[in-house]
Amino acid sequence: MAEDLSDKTEAPTQRRREEAREQGQIARSADLTAAALLLGFLLLMNSFGPGLIKALKSVMLELLSSKSLSNLDAANIGPTILRSFIAAAGAAAPLLVGGVIVAIVANLLQVGLFFSGQRLQPNFEVLSPLRGLGRLFQAESVVHLVINLLKLSLVGILAWSAITQRMDQIIAIQQLTYMQAFGLGAAIVYSVGLRIAVLLLVLAIIDYTYHRFKTERELRMSKQEVKEEMRRMEGDPKIKQRRRQIALQMASKRLAKDVPTADVIITNPTHFAIALKYDAASMHAPKVVAKGQDLLAQRIREIAIAHGIPIIERKPLARALYRLVEVGKEIPEQFYSAVAEILAYVYELTGKLRKQRSA
Repeated sequence: MAEDLSDKTEAPTQRRREEAREQGQIARSADLTAAALLLGFLLLMNSFGPGLIKALKSVMLELLSSKSLSNLDAANIGPTILRSFIAAAGAAAPLLVGGVIVAIVANLLQVGLFFSGQRLQPNFEVLSPLRGLGRLFQAESVVHLVINLLKLSLVGILAWSAITQRMDQIIAIQQLTYMQAFGLGAAIVYSVGLRIAVLLLVLAIIDYTYHRFKTERELRMSKQEVKEEMRRMEGDPKIKQRRRQIALQMASKRLAKDVPTADVIITNPTHFAIALKYDAASMHAPKVVAKGQDLLAQRIREIAIAHGIPIIERKPLARALYRLVEVGKEIPEQFYSAVAEILAYVYELTGKLRKQRSA
């Protein structure tokens, strides 16, 4: 495994990340979700707990009052229980809804909106006792055991420290009334729980960072894998080159057929070339019979020179016609004036040739 990882020096491609994500190989820490849920639940209890206790107290007083007990029979036991349930559920709703929201947000922050069916497919290999025993003695399992023991030790030390700081209050609890003792006990539990939750959250963030680093390391690729991945995504370079050659040949054949019919070639002068034709009897406006960029523009100029077609340099006009007008389409009205001026010049220049061509 070490040899494999030593060769994997390149960052994973986007496709590699997507494939790993589809297979459920994502950096995620279950401890982070649990710690966030614990901390969120404690904060929610601090905010909505008094209301819940008050609601439960009211329900118990109503159910156990002498009036309720005397009127409790088969006819009204259902409505009484339903009212009590609605009152308790309404008071507990903020805690339940808040807990669900915290759990969802904690997972979304880690993995985003993601669902993979790969993890739901049964894998009977993991049920093998021999493989299970083998995993117990792996170095990674030992590291996890040490980390969990360290977490447990830190939690124990923190809890002991928090309780020790309040030891005087705990000893004096016997002098308090029942409600005072209950309030003090709740405050101590909340204080200790909050400290533990914050500690667990910090440890969970460290654990998530480690999982991200580990996942990123496992997804790394060798130079050869990157080349093969790029070849799969973009196609074989030789095939792509052959396709480009075929496309250029087909384009050249079309140019050899269409460019000789043009009246004028408008150029950039080297990057763009547009062949225009105008026949007053059949066209409302001049038409683009061919256009090209770079190599195709050069080929258009070569064909035009071979057939004696005038080549006029108009940089802004050439760029605009190439960008806005498709082959076979008439030019927009915004170009009428500029193109008419060029055609008038060309007709005057080649009037004798046009007459010969018409004859």
